Amino acid sequence: MKNPEAQQDVSVSQGIRMMFYMMKLNETSFRTLEEVPDYVKKATPFFISLMLLELAVSWIRKGKPPGRVDDSLTSMSAGILSRLPRLFSRSIELTSYVYIWENYRLIGLPWDSPWTWYLTFLAVDFGYYWFHRMAHEVNIMWAGHQTHHSSEDYNLSTALRQSVFQVYTSWIFYSPLALFIPPSVYAVHLQFNLLYQFWIHTEVIGNLGPLELILNTPSHHRVHHGRNRYCIDKNYAGTLIIWDRIFGTFEAESEKVVYGLTHPINTFEPFKVQFHYLIYIWTTFWATPGFFNKFSVIFKGPGWSPGKPRLGLSEDIPEVTGKEVPFSSLASQLIKIYAVVQFALLLAFYEDTFADKAALSQVTLLLRVCFILLTLTSIGLLLDQRPKAALVETLRCLVFLTLWRFGHLKPFIPSLSLAFEIFFSICTAFWGVRSIKQLASGPWK
Repeated sequence: MKNPEAQQDVSVSQGIRMMFYMMKLNETSFRTLEEVPDYVKKATPFFISLMLLELAVSWIRKGKPPGRVDDSLTSMSAGILSRLPRLFSRSIELTSYVYIWENYRLIGLPWDSPWTWYLTFLAVDFGYYWFHRMAHEVNIMWAGHQTHHSSEDYNLSTALRQSVFQVYTSWIFYSPLALFIPPSVYAVHLQFNLLYQFWIHTEVIGNLGPLELILNTPSHHRVHHGRNRYCIDKNYAGTLIIWDRIFGTFEAESEKVVYGLTHPINTFEPFKVQFHYLIYIWTTFWATPGFFNKFSVIFKGPGWSPGKPRLGLSEDIPEVTGKEVPFSSLASQLIKIYAVVQFALLLAFYEDTFADKAALSQVTLLLRVCFILLTLTSIGLLLDQRPKAALVETLRCLVFLTLWRFGHLKPFIPSLSLAFEIFFSICTAFWGVRSIKQLASGPWK
């Protein structure tokens, strides 16, 4: 095995291969959990590169991008939100796994055995199938997973639309593996299983022939993201579609897929995207009479109500016509360009924060996270054209200038430090004027 320190750097070749679960055993075998690279963090440039490639292919083939700016920004915002807890603690999926391994393991398979590697590949994928299936069939778990399905576009940015709290239930389905599989092997496959699912979120790849029989592919996963009746509760696979074929949840792509939730949420606000369904469960729980019915609201399917089967009735699912128009922002093109620029700057600060988290004080780390949350909220409000959007953006720009002056945010390109300060000063003045006009004349438009 190579020096563990050398393993921390991922080459371009390795980066491409890790996105398709094609890394070699000797590249991904580690004695301890601490030696395992954060492959998901290192995948950021490959996410961006593949999205740009998808954009180019879609433009050449169809003469248009694969999605919309507002929807893509919302998806990437959800991806950032889902990763922020990692700044403060190790994932509960790993924390719980290590605890079980250290206290309750039955046997310890060798970490450097090819048999252990391949067994873990199958076991993690099997665990993902059942977690994913339960995330659709148990209402409280669906409250987390619905975030991923809320996009009405289907492109690579959709893969990044992840839930903040889904991880707090998914660990249960992997925990039995801790009885015999070393944490370092599990941590590698947990990440690769997730990364593999990125490339299947696209419409630019059609049928892949014989591979469709074994692997989860874009065609299979398009069905999973559809709100057509034939798509509901189908194709839960992570990497291997064989689980769906074995357990009777497979459905081939046939009629044109219409994407999104059966009842679209019509917003780009990141916190509504994440938490709106929890609020729905809360209100439904108190409005439903009877203890067992209340229990069922939480633990039966999203389509359940008193007198219906556990997963609800298929006829309750709205029919799609193929003429559905996705919810779009009414903001001007200039506002959308502004949102893209601010998101790009935020992404750079986000990456810088993860890169330097060990050197940052807890106060600086907390302030940066608050600024990230405020920025994502403000972008969502701008895209939704909410009345308070201008006021919130003014506040955000002032917060940026304050954090910048006190050293809690640093220029990732030092030579542009003055330019950044001038830019945000202009933004503060512009949105401040808009806020004053709004207060004087009514809602901002």
